[in-house]
Amino acid sequence: MTERDLAYLADRHRITDGKTFRLAAVDPFDTDGIDIAKGEAKSQLEANVRILRDLQERLFAARRHAVLIILQAMDTAGKDSAIEHVMSGLNPQGFQVRSFKAPSHIELDHDFLWRHQVALPPRGLIGIHNRSHYEEVLAVRVHPNLLEAERIDYHPDLWAERYKSIRRFERHLTGNGTLVLKFFLHISKDEQARRILARIDDPQKNWKFSVADMAEREHWADYQLAYDEAIQATARPAAPWYVVPANDKWYARLVISSVVTKSLEALDPRFPSLPPEDLERMKTARAALEQELGLT
Repeated sequence: MTERDLAYLADRHRITDGKTFRLAAVDPFDTDGIDIAKGEAKSQLEANVRILRDLQERLFAARRHAVLIILQAMDTAGKDSAIEHVMSGLNPQGFQVRSFKAPSHIELDHDFLWRHQVALPPRGLIGIHNRSHYEEVLAVRVHPNLLEAERIDYHPDLWAERYKSIRRFERHLTGNGTLVLKFFLHISKDEQARRILARIDDPQKNWKFSVADMAEREHWADYQLAYDEAIQATARPAAPWYVVPANDKWYARLVISSVVTKSLEALDPRFPSLPPEDLERMKTARAALEQELGLT
């Protein structure tokens, strides 16, 4: 694949204005007609990772920006494996992964954004939120009884108010040096069934099986509607959504790696330039080390 192809992949699934977005119009089997062997896809992914490794080093050295990658999906869509494959080979010091489960008692004592704010990556780091603040307009919307634990009373404008809070939160982040990349990995209900069956049939994958996944399948249509409305309400140019067809894992990983790589290239992090006094200190140190080693 060419550089132009990868840029196209990064652009093709970007949603910056949710007004006309409809999740039902996205085919989870779509691979844009790309017909490449699995080995070629793997090679291209590895090429993207090599580029990303260099960009990560520059981001870490410059410490002027942070990157927040949000991964949302239905169960079994491949969030964990996407992290494993796209971030493989990066310097562990330069990125952090946070998976959000049910909130703790301490977290429930704060507003719904609090636990996500304290987990934000600092400048210089890439932070991955495996599930995120969007669960508060997804899982909580599908299961409104969860509001009781938050001590929040439901009212008709609740979700619209939370969408507004999320937009303000993400606008604040982007205005203060954080690049926000939001991914929804879109799989079909039938594909999810096949993946759950694979977990049941393979003893080495049994540990991945969860009865909760079966229970959540009963709410599939509700989740699709919740995702539809959340993306419509929060897709903005500064914090776009990338709705990625994910029935073919190789394609989803290729898209994610292309988006992250191209977005970091646009950010253009650079190694910091040292002031003249530091360059002079380096010159003095070099002379001392060369004399110590008998090189002068």
